[in-house]
Amino acid sequence: MRHYIEERALELGNFIIENRTTVRAAAQSFGISKSTVHMEVTKQNVLYGQ
Repeated sequence: MRHYIEERALELGNFIIENRTTVRAAAQSFGISKSTVHMEVTKQNVLYGQ
């Protein structure tokens, strides 16, 4: 995974947890689709075994 995608995946996860918000709200805030949020956060989870 490209470095900037890894960073964004971590930022997305932190954003969702810290703001107790939805994937849809995170997607809107980051200007990406909710499918992208799911994909990046899931891939990050698989890579780091969390």
